[in-house]
Amino acid sequence: MATIVFDIETSALPLENFDETQKEYLFRETEKLADEAAKTAKREEITKFMSLWPFTSQVVCIAMLNAETQRGQVQFLAEDFEDDAGEAGPVEFVPCADEIELLTAFWDVAKHYDNVVTFNGRGFDVPFIYLRSALLNVPISKKNWLGYRFATEPHCDLAEQLTFYSVSGRDGAARRFNLDFYCKAFGIESPKSHGVTGMDVGTLLAEKKFRDIAEYCLRDVRATVELYKIWKNRLAGIK
Repeated sequence: MATIVFDIETSALPLENFDETQKEYLFRETEKLADEAAKTAKREEITKFMSLWPFTSQVVCIAMLNAETQRGQVQFLAEDFEDDAGEAGPVEFVPCADEIELLTAFWDVAKHYDNVVTFNGRGFDVPFIYLRSALLNVPISKKNWLGYRFATEPHCDLAEQLTFYSVSGRDGAARRFNLDFYCKAFGIESPKSHGVTGMDVGTLLAEKKFRDIAEYCLRDVRATVELYKIWKNRLAGIK
C-alpha cells in the first residue's frame, strides 16, 4: 500500500482580518494583567501562537514524499511562479496563488495514498488542514487520517510511536522530544541544520522568500522519512 509522508508550514493571518469582538476574545488574557509591560509581553506571546491555530492562520506550504520512492511535491504560496517553480531531483516545487489552490492540489495528491506518516500530525498537521479546508470549502479526499490513536494505519504519527503513546509522561524514559532532537540522536541530518526553523516562516513570508520556506518544509519531510525507516525497522510492532 502506498504511503505518503507530509508536513505543513503555517503563518498567522493579519490582525486586520478579525473584527473587534474577535480581537477582544483573542487578547482577553492581557486585560487581566495590571502591569503594562506584562500586558505587552502577553500580547506578543498570543500573537506568536496565532500561527498555530487554524482559525487565526493559514497553510503556506505542504511538502510530501512517497515513503517508498521518495518522489513527491512541495506546494507553497508564492507570487512569482516562474522563479519559484522547478524540481529538486525527484521532487517538484509547485507554487500556488492562494491557500485554496494549495489545499486543493494537496488533497488531489493525497487521494492516491492508502497510509500517511507524520511527526505530530495527529496533534497538529492533520486537524489543521482539515479545519482550514472546511473553512475554505475545499473538498477533503481523505477523512480517516485521525483514525484510531493506538493504530499505525492509516496514520502513523512518529511523535506518538517514539513515546509509545506518552506511556511514561512528560519526564519518563519515553518523554517526548522534538524532531530536531530525534534526528540528531539517530544520526539523521536535522531539518534545522541549514539555519531555518518553523519560527522563521512568518518572517520569510514577509520577505517574500517563498522558496526558502518550501525547501525548509521539504527538509522536515525528508528527515521524517528517515526517522520512519528507523522506526519501521527497529521498533514497529512493540506493544
